[in-house]
Amino acid sequence: MDPTTDSAGNTEDAAAARASLETLRTEIAKAVVGQDPAVTGLVVALLCRGHVLLEGVPGVAKTLLVRTLASALELDTKRVQFTPDLMPSDVTGSLVYDTRSAEFSFQPGPVFTNLLLADEINRTPPKTQSSLLEAMEERQVTVDGTPRPLPEPFLVAATQNPVEYEGTYPLPEAQLDRFLLKLTVPLPTREDEIDILTRHASGFDPRDLRGAGVRPVAGPADLEAARTAVARTTVSPEIAAYVVDICRATRQSPSLTLGVSPRGATALLSTARAWAWLTGRDYTTPDDVKALALPTLRHRVQLRPEAEMEGVTTDSVINSILAQVPVPR
Repeated sequence: MDPTTDSAGNTEDAAAARASLETLRTEIAKAVVGQDPAVTGLVVALLCRGHVLLEGVPGVAKTLLVRTLASALELDTKRVQFTPDLMPSDVTGSLVYDTRSAEFSFQPGPVFTNLLLADEINRTPPKTQSSLLEAMEERQVTVDGTPRPLPEPFLVAATQNPVEYEGTYPLPEAQLDRFLLKLTVPLPTREDEIDILTRHASGFDPRDLRGAGVRPVAGPADLEAARTAVARTTVSPEIAAYVVDICRATRQSPSLTLGVSPRGATALLSTARAWAWLTGRDYTTPDDVKALALPTLRHRVQLRPEAEMEGVTTDSVINSILAQVPVPR
């Protein structure tokens, strides 16, 4: 094949994939009102083959958001309600004895899907939380010594409630670091809330996405073409150094006991590249890094107790660092 023709074909595929992913916002807005940053974050995670932690008070459409995204991308999705009595095998699957064949057969768990919604992940004990670690990192599940690959694409969207900690098991730092992004899902504005109530008064049913007009506008082929294009997005040595300087500054901050690890620096570079491509460029700029710094880094740092008592937040520390680290020209 002529390399010129091949390159042109890849460019056309990438442009078509970008156009398809850009229509996601419009499609998801048919069911979810006013959560564009969370939608963008989930798309970035899919492009980077990462996972997302969604944090917000109950009732801000976290579950509906994931379900609508899966419907608009024509992906399989399953939901697991994490509770204190949930066992690891309830997530990964287990061997079941078949009396007819007198043999054990593997019964896949809900983790065998494209988008897994791990609802209120911090309500289940660490033993069950850790059952997701291999799935998230290796994209496989090992049962009885046999590794079983997960479908592609695969994304874990875990939710947690930031205001009710009684009876919860906070995720350890090592597990938080496995999530590519931590997205906050805020309460809607007054105008958005009026829109939500008006839709419900007009007969909107959140359990019937088809009835709400949500249709598939992209698919796995678009995601694969987009991932290929993101991998070709240029990163200059200056941008790489900028990412490193930001992450190293978190390790030296007097407000933090834990800074960003090299894995976090790699994650920030990946999300910045994906954002650059989504906005129509084949090169990464400092603004791309700044745009994704908060969702990529906020869960990878830990505040000192005295800073927390003074009202300091991880977001304010990261914003301060972004203001201080020299920006490459």
